[in-house]
Amino acid sequence: MKEIKFSLVFRDMWQSAGKYVPRVDQLVAIAPTIIDMGCFARVETNGGGFEQVNLLFGENPNKAVREWTKPFHEAGIETHMLDRGLNGIRMSPVPSDVRKLFYKVKKAQGTDITRTFCGLNDVRNIAPSIAYAHEAGMISQCSLCITSSPIHTVEYYVNMAKELIELGADEICLKDMAGIGRPVSLGKIVEGIKKIKDIPIQYHSHSGPGFAMASILEVCKAGCDYIDVGMEPLSWGTGHPDVISVQAMLKDAGFKVPEINMTAYMKARTMIQSFMDDFLGYYIPKRNRLMNSLLIAPGLPGGMMGSLMTDLETNLEGLNRYKAKHGQPLMTQDELLIKLFDEVTYVWPKVGYPCLVTPFSQYVKNLALMNVIQMEKGGKRWSMIADDIWDMILGKSGRLPGPVDQELKDLAAAQGRQFVTEDPQLNYPDSLDVFRQKMAQNGWEAGQDDEELFEYAMHPAQYEAYRSGKAKADFLADLEKRKAAAQPKAAQPDSITVTVNGQSYKVAISYDGKPAPAAQQAAPASPAPAGGNDVLSPLEGKFMLSKSAGEKEIKVGDAVSKGDVICYIEAMKTYNAIVSEFSGKVLEICAKPGDNVFEDDVLIKIG
Repeated sequence: MKEIKFSLVFRDMWQSAGKYVPRVDQLVAIAPTIIDMGCFARVETNGGGFEQVNLLFGENPNKAVREWTKPFHEAGIETHMLDRGLNGIRMSPVPSDVRKLFYKVKKAQGTDITRTFCGLNDVRNIAPSIAYAHEAGMISQCSLCITSSPIHTVEYYVNMAKELIELGADEICLKDMAGIGRPVSLGKIVEGIKKIKDIPIQYHSHSGPGFAMASILEVCKAGCDYIDVGMEPLSWGTGHPDVISVQAMLKDAGFKVPEINMTAYMKARTMIQSFMDDFLGYYIPKRNRLMNSLLIAPGLPGGMMGSLMTDLETNLEGLNRYKAKHGQPLMTQDELLIKLFDEVTYVWPKVGYPCLVTPFSQYVKNLALMNVIQMEKGGKRWSMIADDIWDMILGKSGRLPGPVDQELKDLAAAQGRQFVTEDPQLNYPDSLDVFRQKMAQNGWEAGQDDEELFEYAMHPAQYEAYRSGKAKADFLADLEKRKAAAQPKAAQPDSITVTVNGQSYKVAISYDGKPAPAAQQAAPASPAPAGGNDVLSPLEGKFMLSKSAGEKEIKVGDAVSKGDVICYIEAMKTYNAIVSEFSGKVLEICAKPGDNVFEDDVLIKIG
């Protein structure tokens, strides 16, 4: 009788449902109850977007990881994290010295297993992580990112697993991030891997498209050892199958499975619901609690759907502002979603079939959404492609599984862009010394085991916003806006005051994209220079003068030429370069780094 063990993917449960994860006090409070359930050999505690999310609502992620992993260690439960290989735990590639420090820090903080993946399934991006994990004393679990295409066959995945095992992988994970792996094929992949070596295999799936339970049964029959599960009220939907259902199914099939302490399960369920009622539920769209077979065609991952539906609300507001201004019928969210799904299906083969997993799922989705928005405004497809997306297309992030469409090759040539084939890591030089210097200039400590240095190097803009208090102020303002929107109309305030680190901020609140009266009546902080040409924002997002450490930022008085990149808009987790349409001098920078801007807002004046 084969034994099957369970892993609770607590981090991914939240990020598959919505935008945020619980605060550290909530994590520490629920840990003993998860342990009391008695059925988990492993718990996913961090990684992926977890630490970036902590920073976004003003919490120190290093403190969170240390306190959250500690009770599981004491109980003999292994902790594991998700890491993105070349991209570490962010959306863009990471220098090798930062990657190496990453594993040292996470092991010191209490993480036992690192689940490394590359969304392109380029083994070159995973290989260094195996060595870095072993050097830090961690178990290296390497992932096959599962999708369904003419390229991604059973043979393709078995051969990839063979390469990873030869490189020293301790375990293999079938990362079925969109839940679109076909059950029988998944079973054949597991069977093929076990013929190469009897190595521990863990299966991760999402419920959305509906294959998950059949897939779990097939992989277990083929020899899988660990199954990732969720629990109510965050199982199913875009999340994961519930541990109760999985246990009952596998028990009936004759497998040895752990028993579940149902008293503890119900207590944990109640606690999770209380976290949702506290604030997390305001960031969980109802649609994400549903299964949807429409997800089979676009193949978008469950972990991305949590933030997608929240972000889509903002994209819809911006698009409808344009339509209202031009006398066009407004679009519903359902209409925009279907257009997006159709465009993803169109775009995906043309950009070489990258596996739709972070960050490449976001890149493909963002490219598709930009195409939809531009075409809805009478523009052309491919008219706005972010630098990170170009890097993927050009091969700077790794080798694409399939060929790039000739139309995009021609567009790249017209813009003077070059395709590359070298090891992607070579494109990103070491940077820790730069961040050590910046921390010293700011009077910031590198932290225990250099963990603060790591956090700054991994998430520069978010870390600076966290340290300044801006991140928490922005989060609290957004939360109050969402709470107010859920109240009767008469109860909606025009502004609120939030306090961060003793500093009070008065924040104007708008609803449905309409300026609040407080904002309308506010006098400008300083008169704008007369004349000049306006550089307008082409989309809604956060204004940034640079996207990486060491990049020179423009300032008032600088000379710029037509075609120069002068700033960025961070939208949907990618940096969109804003190019000057004019030559001249910078007269005014009209927004501060980190400020939210809307489409057609003036960013910079050039004269």
